[in-house]
Amino acid sequence: MRINRTNTILYCRNWSDTVAFYQSHFSFAVTYETDWFVEFRLSHDTYLSIANASRATIESVEGQGITLSWQVADVHEAHTQLQQAGLVVSKLQKKWGALLFYLHDPEGHRIELWQPLSA
Repeated sequence: MRINRTNTILYCRNWSDTVAFYQSHFSFAVTYETDWFVEFRLSHDTYLSIANASRATIESVEGQGITLSWQVADVHEAHTQLQQAGLVVSKLQKKWGALLFYLHDPEGHRIELWQPLSA
């Protein structure tokens, strides 16, 4: 089986704040939008959608048990940029053969941004 496209859908109670968070801090392109659902394009075949839990048939897990893990070109730059934007970010740390840090979106989903140590 070949997977041609991935889309992670987060069902959020803090929908407006969560959508604004990804738009303002990550500048993802919007590929589809309604008054309760927004789909962002992260890369060629990778998408992240934010759905308003009050309008969906699936409830929010309020960030529990989810880590969005994204490799970035320059983890130092990403760390500085998000910290300067006023977000709470963890210290840079070496783990899993990578240099990484964590932050959380308004719904509580953990985001891990990383770069291979060999880079």
